[in-house]
Amino acid sequence: MQPAELINEARLRGRTFLGEADGKRLLSTFGVPVPEFAVAPRAADAETVVDGMAGPFAVKVISQDILHKSDVGGVLLDVQGAAGVRAAIESIAERPAVRAARIDGFLIERMCDPGVELVIGSIRDPQFGPMIMIGLGGLFVEVLRDVAFRVCPIDRPTAIDMLEQLRGAKVLDGVRGRPAVDRDAIVDLLVKVGGRDGVLMSLADEVAELDLNPVIATSAGVQVADVRVILAPDKESLRPAADGDARDVLARFERLFAPRTIAVVGASASGSGIANTFIKRLGDFGYDGSIFPIHPKAETIEGLPCHPSLAATPEPVDYAYIAVGARQIPDLLRSARNRLRFAQVISSGFGEITEGLALQADLVAAARESGCRVLGPNCLGLYSPRGRVTFSADAPTEMGVVGVVSQSGGLGTDIIKRGQWRGLRFSGLVTVGNSADLGPVDLLEFYLADPQTRVVGLYLEDVKDGRGFFELLRGPLAVKPVVVLRGGRTPQGRAAAASHTGALASDASAWEAVARQTGCVLVKTVDAFIDALLAFQCLELRSAAPTQHVVLFGNGGGTGVLAADAFAERGLTVAALGSAAIERLEALKLPPGTSVVNPIDTPVATLQAEGGKIAGRILDIVYEYAQLDALILHVNLAAFVGRSGGDPIEALIEA
Repeated sequence: MQPAELINEARLRGRTFLGEADGKRLLSTFGVPVPEFAVAPRAADAETVVDGMAGPFAVKVISQDILHKSDVGGVLLDVQGAAGVRAAIESIAERPAVRAARIDGFLIERMCDPGVELVIGSIRDPQFGPMIMIGLGGLFVEVLRDVAFRVCPIDRPTAIDMLEQLRGAKVLDGVRGRPAVDRDAIVDLLVKVGGRDGVLMSLADEVAELDLNPVIATSAGVQVADVRVILAPDKESLRPAADGDARDVLARFERLFAPRTIAVVGASASGSGIANTFIKRLGDFGYDGSIFPIHPKAETIEGLPCHPSLAATPEPVDYAYIAVGARQIPDLLRSARNRLRFAQVISSGFGEITEGLALQADLVAAARESGCRVLGPNCLGLYSPRGRVTFSADAPTEMGVVGVVSQSGGLGTDIIKRGQWRGLRFSGLVTVGNSADLGPVDLLEFYLADPQTRVVGLYLEDVKDGRGFFELLRGPLAVKPVVVLRGGRTPQGRAAAASHTGALASDASAWEAVARQTGCVLVKTVDAFIDALLAFQCLELRSAAPTQHVVLFGNGGGTGVLAADAFAERGLTVAALGSAAIERLEALKLPPGTSVVNPIDTPVATLQAEGGKIAGRILDIVYEYAQLDALILHVNLAAFVGRSGGDPIEALIEA
């Protein structure tokens, strides 16, 4: 039978999983190696069923009421001959839990040859879709949780990387006289299960969880000794990969980041609320487009003529800033009559509370009817230096290269201000709040296509479209670094997981897999987020891996030694300089106590030489004659306090 037939038959019988025999039949259609097996309806059929099969055998109960066979005594191993099989079936049938269950028969299969036990499984992650896992069996997975997860589909290099990630991977190469197993066969199995045409992608909307446990690996190959297939309660198709048309993406978002007309809904002629503040900040920030306050009665607000509705503005509106009661907003959008492109809804009272879910759905429906897209609701707004738009006070006006999406408005403000103090300059920052319509993936797609943006930062609590995020970061637009700060990282226990894999998985497992497969950078704090964005703002990415040679330069020999250790632990080389560089540095006749080998240890007296200009001469030689990928400068400022001879810091900075 084909996979669809096996699954449909199980569903027609009201089953939520496939029995082991049907699970192995399903795997066989994908070329997954399973032991020879047969099914005996009852003990009396044992002799007929095993005729022509070579033992020893494993005998297992098949029941729609029993998911974990071993837990109820439903498995017997190393059974010899037809008579032994019959006796094993009779013994299993007498177990209390088996007697109480509906029995579909007994599976008899040839025992696998001894080898290394593996566990291969999958879950359907609520954000990223099918994920595959591999781990070494027994102690490694049960106690040490030595497993590797990846988002499907995977390819052979990814499968190889999964094996290398396992801390116990050396077991596969043979230990204590045991032969090495066939790694290629394991890789083939992973791809047959999790590859583009494998089990999980082909049945992505049918299979919720899959456990191949154990998989026996030997020098001759692999065999799946047991399988458990949990069916999905509801079919849910995966989102197709983004098409990667940068021109289309830029055209769609051009008027968001550089709007020519802005409507402000919620400002008052006599008050000073958030909408009034937004109008003032637009003026302070240098916005030179048209601003249309929307008010049913007022003639002017903040010195600008008012209009009674979005449909009454003298020009179509590129961007509307909306800060009125939540229940007014759907009808407000409908009244725009295809004259509005983007609506940023600041108001709360939507999907962030249970009572607002229906209202949020109506908001999105209204946007669709009026032909606009919605940012939010429950967010603070847009900051775009290129468009001279800001919700944040005193934001930097300089156009930068850092594009940010934040699901938190308050944190978005914090990122702008703290980033500004640290030297970040932004191509834009968008807060998306509930992401009822436009979400992080939509804005990420724009930033990846935007020639002005060199690095993208995301603060995410719920990516909303995990599959789209994953596919986008593996697509043709993904040529820029992406830094992700996640809120709510603590994994929630999957107490109801039906499979072993489900019990081992967590939200962190999914994100770590995404990071390994896409290259996005995961950070845990705002400081680390800004540090990473600043590094990518200042540094050019290399097209090939560098040799990673580092030169350390500064005063403080002990610090140099500690730094050399720290860099070495991270795979960086602090090696002695070549003879050409050392000869030229020694020719400078530096004061006693100076070391020019690497680290270059320059005491206070050395750095004060030539009014501090000596640092520039040292660096010129290092840059010209030392083959290096990075230079690290350390200055112990306290060492200069109270010393005669001058402060060389300005000269160091200039150098």
